[in-house]
Parts: sequence; structure tokens; C-alpha cells
Amino acid sequence: QSQLVESGGGLAQAGESLGLSCAASGFTLEHYGIGWFRQAPGKEREGVSCISFSDGRTTYADSVKGRFTISRDSAKNTVHLQIRNLQPEDTGHYYCAADPDYPCGGSWLQPSTYLQLWGRGTQVTVSS
Repeated sequence: QSQLVESGGGLAQAGESLGLSCAASGFTLEHYGIGWFRQAPGKEREGVSCISFSDGRTTYADSVKGRFTISRDSAKNTVHLQIRNLQPEDTGHYYCAADPDYPCGGSWLQPSTYLQLWGRGTQVTVSS
């Protein structure tokens, strides 16, 4: 069974750093576009960042550029999201998503984009 499992969320204070991970099982990420979305209560889902696992090409939402870094670990079939200088507006439920037919690019982060696989998410809460 193919699945994505997120980890690494939690409670942090503004200015701190946090690392999220998304581990894939049941399949290899080699030819997938994979990335992160987040959703805060009462707000629309927002695409944060993605990476094409095969060539490492990345895309970031303007709102997180300079603070978020996405990376891949082929040996562990895992994608990481490093968040620096956390802000209260980073609070939300962070979801990992992946699709074998959709390489990472600007449109990948659109809220309406259909992506094949989704994890259940991990909560990030940032206090000021």
C-alpha cells in the first residue's frame, strides 16, 4: 500500500526552527513530484514547496522563500522541509503530497491542483 507519513511537527516559538519529514512507503519517490501544503483554521489550503525527486528541482511559495528549504533523501525515500525563523502565520496543518505524473513547478503549489497521494499531515503551532 502506497502511503506518505509526515512527522516533525509540534509547538515552537517565533524565531525558532523546525524540521518536517515525509516518508514514503510502498513505492519509490524517484519519478515523483512531492511537496508540502499547509492549512490554517478558516483558511484555504496553501502550497508551500515542492521538489522533483529525480532532479532536485524546487519551487517555493513567495510567502516562505528564504525561510523554508525542501530537500530529498533518496536512500530513505523521504522528503524534508526545514523551516527557519518560524512566524505565527506558519501555524497550520502541514500535509505532504506526491504525484508520479506531475513534476514540481509553479502550478504544483496551486490549491486546486490534483495530486495523487496525500499524507494525513502534521500540526505546526507557532506562538509569538
